[in-house]
Amino acid sequence: MSFSGKFIRNRPVSAGYLRAFEAVARHLNFRMAAEELALTQPAVSRQIQALEDEVGVALLLRHTRSVELTNAGAQLLLAAQQILPRLDSTVHQIRQAAKRPVVRLTTFASFASLWLIPRLDSFRRLHPELDIHIDATDTLVDLDVANADVALRYTRSDAALPNAERLFDEYLTPMASPELLRGKPPVETPEDVARFTLIEAGDSHPVYVEWLAWRRWFAAQGIDRAEPQGWLYFNYDHQIVQAAISGQGVILARSPLVAEARANSSLVELLPQHRLDSPMAYWLLTGQRSRERPEVQAFNRWLLQEGAATRQALSEAA
Repeated sequence: MSFSGKFIRNRPVSAGYLRAFEAVARHLNFRMAAEELALTQPAVSRQIQALEDEVGVALLLRHTRSVELTNAGAQLLLAAQQILPRLDSTVHQIRQAAKRPVVRLTTFASFASLWLIPRLDSFRRLHPELDIHIDATDTLVDLDVANADVALRYTRSDAALPNAERLFDEYLTPMASPELLRGKPPVETPEDVARFTLIEAGDSHPVYVEWLAWRRWFAAQGIDRAEPQGWLYFNYDHQIVQAAISGQGVILARSPLVAEARANSSLVELLPQHRLDSPMAYWLLTGQRSRERPEVQAFNRWLLQEGAATRQALSEAA
């Protein structure tokens, strides 16, 4: 095949050919690409040749036992990997819209467990015609390309995206199960907290874990060195809260995440006068493609109302 004629086509390339090219370029293997696409290897090879004819340059170098991308092929692969997921996501949303309307939300697992899910039934009673799909993951996703409409995130104010809407702030405060405290001397000073096993996050969240550490709270109380009875570490906040509820130790609680436990007295605050403000806050993000959809707007209104209720509850607790 020769591209020496320098004839430049103006016609857009075929999307089907582009998908075959992306699979071959990603695997650098025609057989694996053919299996993924449920096609024969000759069919995939013909599609790549047709794409090269349309583009006007070679995209792949075919060796006896391997495949190599040309510079032009590498450029096209980068573009294809940006375009195809967005295309697939849009088609998926169109298909879903033809069925029951659905709102897709992404947030981190602990926030889903401790704040969102306990409140979600009130939204479903208001809007039984809408379906909610929650992707509870700590992996940040780009709402412009991901199959998600709304994201609930946790970050510092100076790191929040310009279009993010603030739900509420937080403070950190020592909390424990009444069962753990029963029969023991009262906790009256910060030093008294060290009589217990202390529970906190491990190093799975290096971006903000320093703000949630017991050592920061002790330092704020003027205590340079504290030797608790023991330490217990977990990766996720819902694990930390559950360990505290079961009486395994004292936690430095993030106030919004223990609202339910406080309300039902599963956890009690030990030293309200020694709360520590956090630089972190909770935010609502909406994908640009989803902003005008009525079901997303309804869900966001509910989220903002629940956020306001949480702010009020935190204010009353203060």
